[in-house]
Amino acid sequence: MHVKKGDTVLVLSGNDKGRTGEVKEAMPRDGRVVVAGVNLRWRHRRPSQKNPKGERVQREASIHASNVRRVEAAAAKGSKAKAAKGEKKAKGDKPAKGATKSRKAE
Repeated sequence: MHVKKGDTVLVLSGNDKGRTGEVKEAMPRDGRVVVAGVNLRWRHRRPSQKNPKGERVQREASIHASNVRRVEAAAAKGSKAKAAKGEKKAKGDKPAKGATKSRKAE
């Protein structure tokens, strides 16, 4: 998966298109992520002894990982993450990834 917990992402499609937020949870098996402040849904809580009236609570629902793009601080908009040119990777290691826009500035 191209994003992980703690990454800042830009939502590419859906009702929250254009919003940015931090990934709170990544679910690689399902290919989904939970982004803070995005895809809010109402959760109805039933009455209990602790809360006899019951309540409605807004929670973030998951969205598909293909609908988000990682954003870096240097690049205000989202950019594709690519391995830097000329970097050799050791056997079993993954190449370092960085935003293409912020790498050009360096």
